[in-house]
Amino acid sequence: MRIAVSADTKNGLDSVISSHFGRCPYFVLVDLDDRDVKEVREVDNPYYGSHQVGQVPAFINSLDANVMLAGGMGGRAITFFQQFGIEGVTGAYGTVRQSVERYLDGQLKGAAPCGQSQEHGYGDLPAKGEYEKDEVGRLAEEAEMLRRQLQEVESQLGQIS
Repeated sequence: MRIAVSADTKNGLDSVISSHFGRCPYFVLVDLDDRDVKEVREVDNPYYGSHQVGQVPAFINSLDANVMLAGGMGGRAITFFQQFGIEGVTGAYGTVRQSVERYLDGQLKGAAPCGQSQEHGYGDLPAKGEYEKDEVGRLAEEAEMLRRQLQEVESQLGQIS
């Protein structure tokens, strides 16, 4: 199985998860045999600066990924992944290693459109190009995702103490 993971850094399994798959600078590809990591490879996102609807999912498909883990993604991307037979999974955070482990443990599953898609009133299908052009909305969404991640980390720390 090959899992593609959106990443903000290029550091293999220790790469930091990107909050939005289409806008991440890198993808980390993790090849697994059952739960054993066989190979890890970083790939630059050729559409990092700008992309058209469907380009990034098609790129992930060309990399033979079976699963796409990301912090968030739009409704159209989820639909494209379904059409390609790739399992889209949102809600990833932390490092690639942590998110892959959560996925394999069944703690990370399913995909829902990002808040930005929903805020535009398009539910699963934002208007063509509208999400990609809204930089302020993207940053607000990333800030909200970071707040949720911080709350979860604080909760976990509270359980340890």
